[in-house]
Amino acid sequence: MTEQNDAELISQFKNGNEQAFNIIVQTYQKRLYWVIRRFVKDHDEVDDLLQEVFIKVYKGLKNFKSDSALFTWMYRIAVNHTFNELKRKKIRQFFSIDEMIDISNNEDTPLEVMEKDERRTMIEKAIEQLPNKQKKVFILRYYEDMPFKEISKLLTTSEGGLKANYFQALKKIGGIIKNEM
Repeated sequence: MTEQNDAELISQFKNGNEQAFNIIVQTYQKRLYWVIRRFVKDHDEVDDLLQEVFIKVYKGLKNFKSDSALFTWMYRIAVNHTFNELKRKKIRQFFSIDEMIDISNNEDTPLEVMEKDERRTMIEKAIEQLPNKQKKVFILRYYEDMPFKEISKLLTTSEGGLKANYFQALKKIGGIIKNEM
């Protein structure tokens, strides 16, 4: 969806057209689901969080000033809400690398499958040990492939600071994995 289409839908919603909000939900629901899914393993929990995010979007859309793109604004809400919920519940299981990478292909031997699984588990544990800010930056940059400029807007911090956090996260993950081997 283009920013122009988003602007039209926002305008329609602000003028009382509830159907415009439904179109926004249909347009961005899948993308936001996968944003949250990167941090939360359980599908049902992701659905609950997504629903809560859209409630926040619905309540805040009347005051949306278009300082950023609609998706960037909703993305920020989704990430912040997800982290707040994870923090509130003290859940530290942000995502499973196994779900992002095929466990095996037909040509892998059982030993290769087992080794891949062990590496993924090691990487997942290493990521979970990162400080919260480094974890956010790492996930958004590495798995979401989001440019530092967008992450900067999302987390309201400088690009330089983000790059430093990302570099430190990579360094820590590498160190943790090296110590495990």
